[in-house]
Amino acid sequence: VAVILGDNIFEDSFADDFAKFQSGARFYLKEVPDPERFGVPELVDDRIIGIEEKPARPKSSYAITGLYLYDNTVFDVIKSLTYSARNELEITDVNNHYVKNGNATGSFLAGNWTDAGTFESLYKANIYARKISLNKTRHNRQHSSLSDRADSHEEVESNSVFNLA
Repeated sequence: VAVILGDNIFEDSFADDFAKFQSGARFYLKEVPDPERFGVPELVDDRIIGIEEKPARPKSSYAITGLYLYDNTVFDVIKSLTYSARNELEITDVNNHYVKNGNATGSFLAGNWTDAGTFESLYKANIYARKISLNKTRHNRQHSSLSDRADSHEEVESNSVFNLA
């Protein structure tokens, strides 16, 4: 079961992780300048030993990002939750269940990650999305085929055929 929060943007690919995942839970961590805004892992030798939601004094500079992989027992875990002081069922409580049972692993993200939970991070997310979109547009133009160019009536010089691959 993959859960992704709707206000998150990731650069990394997770295809291999999704394909290989079998049991327990997997969380994705990213070092951030403001960990108090997120669920924060307590780490010992890169092993997660606990998670606190939006702590005033974070135990690490890492955030648990908004992508989680769970086995099918997650539905039983959800049924056992009680409402928090904020009157919500907390994803951190689900995650801590797996941590306490020794069934959680974490991976450190290599690429960019942002959420859009503040005006500043929403702005950052939009800048990043624009960059991705522009890069795709440039890539598509650079790799357009000769027939695409001919279909659009774009002039194609004979020596440019070798530069299209």
